[in-house]
Amino acid sequence: MQFFSIITNLRIQDVLDILFLTAVAYYLYRWFRASKAFKALVGLMVLGIVYLIARSWGLFLTTWSFQILWQVFIVLLIILFQSEIRQVLERVNPLEAIGLRRLSAPENWIPAFVKAVFTMSAKKIGALIILERVDSVAESITAGQSLDAEPAPEFILSIFQKDSPLHDGAVLIKDGRLNRVACYLPLSPDEGLPKEWGTRHRAALGLSERCDAWVIVVSEERGHVSLAQGGRMIRVEDEKQLAQWVIKALRPPSAEDRSWPERLRNLVVNRWQTKLGTLVVVSCLWLLLAGQQDFEVSLNVPLDLRSLPAAVEIVEPVNPEIRITVRGLRKDASVLGKNNIRAELDLSLARAGKRAFLVTRDRVYLPNDRVQVVRIEPSRIDFTFRAAPPPQAEEAKPAS
Repeated sequence: MQFFSIITNLRIQDVLDILFLTAVAYYLYRWFRASKAFKALVGLMVLGIVYLIARSWGLFLTTWSFQILWQVFIVLLIILFQSEIRQVLERVNPLEAIGLRRLSAPENWIPAFVKAVFTMSAKKIGALIILERVDSVAESITAGQSLDAEPAPEFILSIFQKDSPLHDGAVLIKDGRLNRVACYLPLSPDEGLPKEWGTRHRAALGLSERCDAWVIVVSEERGHVSLAQGGRMIRVEDEKQLAQWVIKALRPPSAEDRSWPERLRNLVVNRWQTKLGTLVVVSCLWLLLAGQQDFEVSLNVPLDLRSLPAAVEIVEPVNPEIRITVRGLRKDASVLGKNNIRAELDLSLARAGKRAFLVTRDRVYLPNDRVQVVRIEPSRIDFTFRAAPPPQAEEAKPAS
């Protein structure tokens, strides 16, 4: 009943509160998912849920223990994961979510990079290279080793040599830098692909179907260079064409590439399952905590007029009403309504003419003492009374 009352009394501030926390939780999840700190965050969330349950059930010793240990957990997390926390703070950029992030200038390394790709093509060395654009590929790829280096030919050729332990996976180029190696990509479920395409081509198409990343594929059997983008495969004929594609992939998106409606749509639709799950979790936690929030609710309550002398009657107002503001915990204040609040006004001093009566807090009756009246509007009611007509005498009954 309390949860239902809280939901029906949602304010615009509450909706903004939930949406803001959902956005923060979602991006924290994305940032920490691939790091060792993610498991610690999951464990911390589980402990937080246990603490909330223990507190709501009145488990005194468990609640007290968690309150003492909570400060220790926070300090330990800061010490153990200071590098991850620093990376998160460095990556805080709300413009990245709508496609306005800045990419490094790629023209310095592209010629040598393209030459390395076609060198592998000539030697029939299989390769899979991801060019990340606006959408993050972190949630679509698995495994992999972190790396931070310029995509120089020496790195590219050494990674994809058959004797290299990293040659089977994909390389991720992010912001003009080698970011990860030996990554595994989701395979395309399309059953109508050419039979000569191997796992690399299916993986490249699978990733391009899930996000806007472009993937360069070098065939180990035929030595062909292809580019997967938007769920389709494009054959690349020469170095010049590949260089143009790479520049287009890595340059900052302009308004003609993606309009504002498209960016907003991408913000909502992209990885919607994860975003929906985050919204559900945040909403549940918000409902659990909202009941403990200090809350004010304003209601219109009709006045119950009492002790009106028989010699006078009310001219106006006939059905007076006041607006009261009540404060208390949200779980108590949100269930208030006209059916469980009553306000009385004593009119025993009423006389013909105009007379003012004060509405005091002690004549407002609430269902419990956990909520208090903080304001009554209006606090004074001006009545107009007149003398009541005398009762008419009963007509004498005729004698039988």
